[in-house]
Amino acid sequence: MADPSLSDEEITRLFRIRRTVLQMLNDRGYLVGDFEINETRAGFLSQFGDSFKREKLDIKKHKRNDDTDQIYVFFPDDEKVGVGKVKTYCNHMKNDGVHRAIMVAKQNLTPMAKTGISEMVIKGHLPRIQITDPIARYYGLKRGQVVKIIRPSETAGRYVTYRYVV
Repeated sequence: MADPSLSDEEITRLFRIRRTVLQMLNDRGYLVGDFEINETRAGFLSQFGDSFKREKLDIKKHKRNDDTDQIYVFFPDDEKVGVGKVKTYCNHMKNDGVHRAIMVAKQNLTPMAKTGISEMVIKGHLPRIQITDPIARYYGLKRGQVVKIIRPSETAGRYVTYRYVV
């Protein structure tokens, strides 16, 4: 039996959300079984209905042709997801060697959580420049800024790169 705190409508909504997420992962090339995509609401309830918690819906999948390319889908229980929960998820991903994730939250993230995610994404993908670097000091750059650098290039005429100020 499902948690009495969840209405029948909420359970149906979560069932549909999970099914849509699984279809999306399948369309993106992740290994998702037809039985998962075609699961009935009754099957969903029998699998997740007892002491229902959204976090039981979390999904981890890998690409069909590459076991190392994985993704998590998190369903946090929190009404508002804060930076602490985001860091918990990031640590979980780091420990498992997973570099992609989707979060299905009840409401918007807190402003601090949004900032934390942005910083994690930027730090993971952009080269860094130290705040103590002479050029950073010259231009008065602040931590968290992204700087566009244009250099002359013999082959392309000019080379554009970006740096994240740390």
